[in-house]
Amino acid sequence: MFCQKPLGANEVIESFPVGRRLAFDSARGRLWVVCRKCERWNLTPLEERWEAVEDCERIFRDTRIRVSTENIGLARHPEGLTLVRVGAPLRPEFAAWRYGDQFGRRQRRAVLYGAAGIAVFGGIVIGGAAAGILSGAVLSQSGNFVNLWMNARTLVKLRPEDGGVIKLKRQDLLGTRLRPSDDGEGFKVQIRKRRKKVWYEGAEARRFAGAILPKMNSMGGGKEMVQNAVGLIETAGHPEEYLTAIAEGDRFNDMKGVPGYVNKMEKPQKLALEMALHEEQERRALEGELWLLERAWEEAEEIAEISDNLLLPEGAEEFVREHGGGLELEGHRPAGKSQGMP
Repeated sequence: MFCQKPLGANEVIESFPVGRRLAFDSARGRLWVVCRKCERWNLTPLEERWEAVEDCERIFRDTRIRVSTENIGLARHPEGLTLVRVGAPLRPEFAAWRYGDQFGRRQRRAVLYGAAGIAVFGGIVIGGAAAGILSGAVLSQSGNFVNLWMNARTLVKLRPEDGGVIKLKRQDLLGTRLRPSDDGEGFKVQIRKRRKKVWYEGAEARRFAGAILPKMNSMGGGKEMVQNAVGLIETAGHPEEYLTAIAEGDRFNDMKGVPGYVNKMEKPQKLALEMALHEEQERRALEGELWLLERAWEEAEEIAEISDNLLLPEGAEEFVREHGGGLELEGHRPAGKSQGMP
């Protein structure tokens, strides 16, 4: 143990209620308590870590993962415990779980609101007709009234860095385009406001696209569609690579053959685009913390390997690798073994 000051307590890991930030490596059976004051990693005694490591792995998989790199995953439990997972990321599992609920709720809400709107508007029309207020021509145009109301609403407000506010309605959103950025890195987004079309790049493009996509995906999607969207990101290899790939090529054309229109994408592609934008925003927000965690882990692992080997008989580490049981869970391999995308 490096730290002489209290490391805090948690009520999440019953088998190890010490610390507010725990780092663990299921493949090697390591468990550290990370001091929030000095950020040093304190290796726990061998006899206290096995059950706790299993609990950490299980809870990590059930917690909304915020961000991950090739070696480190970071999750924050609602009760305040932070878990740092050493090992390959679990993207296919957590992405489908994380976004499945969100898009599913949107889908149910859209159906519910649509049915309620039709019922309310239908009641007004029928009541008016019964009172002799509405003519047959008005009744025949009732669907147009609903469309006019939907098209008149401001759905997104964008605030460019040079000042002002851009208010976008449904028709404006349909003019959103993605193309490769001029510097060849990432993408740029075209915003259409009435007859004016403006391109934005860099952080501004990401911010605007991140605000627009939830509105374009307002109908959400079912479980299968979400799985398909996750699969698209997995095929690309990384959210950033998906964002680059989706903007490339002569695809998603309008009637004039102009490419890059988001509304011409298939539903899974638009859902995957929103996922990728969201995960990239979180990754960039926390990438500094992750970089520090990865450096700290590398130093702590060197010390842990020396400490554990001093206490174990020769050949014990190989025995643990071969007979680790539940510690080496499906989809996670010890570091040093080859592994493709999860």
